[in-house]
Amino acid sequence: MSSIQTVGIIGAGTMGNGIAQACAVSGIRVVMVDVAQAAVDKGLATVAGSLDRLIKKEKLTAEGKAAALALITGSTSYDDLKGAQLVIEAATENEGLKVKILQQLDGILAPEVIVATNTSSISITKLAAATKRADRFIGMHFFNPVPMMALVEIIRGLQTSDATHDAVKALAEAQGKTPITVKNAPGFVVNRILVPMINEAFFVLAEGIATPEDIDAGMKLGTNQPIGPLALADMIGLDVCLAVMNVYMAEFNDSKYRPAPLLKEMVAAGWLGRKTGRGVYTY
Repeated sequence: MSSIQTVGIIGAGTMGNGIAQACAVSGIRVVMVDVAQAAVDKGLATVAGSLDRLIKKEKLTAEGKAAALALITGSTSYDDLKGAQLVIEAATENEGLKVKILQQLDGILAPEVIVATNTSSISITKLAAATKRADRFIGMHFFNPVPMMALVEIIRGLQTSDATHDAVKALAEAQGKTPITVKNAPGFVVNRILVPMINEAFFVLAEGIATPEDIDAGMKLGTNQPIGPLALADMIGLDVCLAVMNVYMAEFNDSKYRPAPLLKEMVAAGWLGRKTGRGVYTY
């Protein structure tokens, strides 16, 4: 049984409201904080809509929806986080912003409160060092869409204590998630393997070995992936894939992480995938 009964969440965007939903559906109280009331309202509306879809699929009752929503409090004040045993930072992927938020939390939260970050790319060890509670700081990398995806990567910084790790792991299990424990390193586990695979698909495409459709069909049917790497790149955004490869190249200083020239070329053209209407495929 998790000793964490109330979770604070910083950020009511896609990740923040998804984490809030995962907590509330599991009977865990949530305080979701964002800078603007409009953002908080939008986050709460997104959760309500998502729960409605679960009712349509008969995975949730109307009573279950009401109970879950009753457990979520929206706020624009960090002071409302004081009752939480764990606060998860799910703000934009920007190191300066995250450090500012974490230092603000440090001043408000009791010393025993655990702070987690949902970063997908910033060093947990480095973020922990910016706080006064490095032993009670950890990474909780949820996957999008949070309500559907079973995985949580729990990332230990160099300073993270066993007690902190165990409490957060128990919380992830209480949410019905399957946690894996990961040491702090660029890309953690999943993206460290996934993004270079996507990058390799661009090398294969550029070499004219097969069409995009055949590359994706090959990986779907040959490795049981639900979506091919090129279609996935279009979904993630080619600019995001390139940025991740650039981070690996800089951090590991190993040529195996060099971004595919075709990927760089397409990003330069502004062909970023679904969000621009054109990437590997046209939408």
